[in-house]
Amino acid sequence: MTLNSLGLDIKKTKELADQLNHLLANFQIYYQNLRGIHWNIKGKNFFDLHVKFEELYTDANMKVDLIAERVLTLGETPLHTFGDYIKQAKVPVGHNVSKDENAVALIVTSLTELLKIERHILNASDDANDEGTNAMMSDFITEQEKTVWMMNAWLGESL
Repeated sequence: MTLNSLGLDIKKTKELADQLNHLLANFQIYYQNLRGIHWNIKGKNFFDLHVKFEELYTDANMKVDLIAERVLTLGETPLHTFGDYIKQAKVPVGHNVSKDENAVALIVTSLTELLKIERHILNASDDANDEGTNAMMSDFITEQEKTVWMMNAWLGESL
């Protein structure tokens, strides 16, 4: 096993960076969806949801930066084109979503997909002894699980 300057296995680190780039692509789609629903939301819940969606896209934007910086820390290059994002995206692209229930459902669907990716990275980072990536994924998962619970509660649904 050959180690990099972080003390991590080079092969496993490359694989983690690839997985983080996959997460980055999906987060970028999620972020753009949040911007779109923030701009286009209509109806009686406008004031509450407009503010909530801004809170969520601000958080997603910070996470995008954290993911890209982690890829760089691991010695790789973060994806940075919309073409790359679309190729790797599992998160659905929201188009002209303006109805409150559709917007919240899109968030739940998107976060559910992000959680799957993050859990996979969490397991891989644990196997690679990469505490930095592991801690990041653990924090993301904890926050997003709570958001999914709250959004499902708003929709009147259970997990």
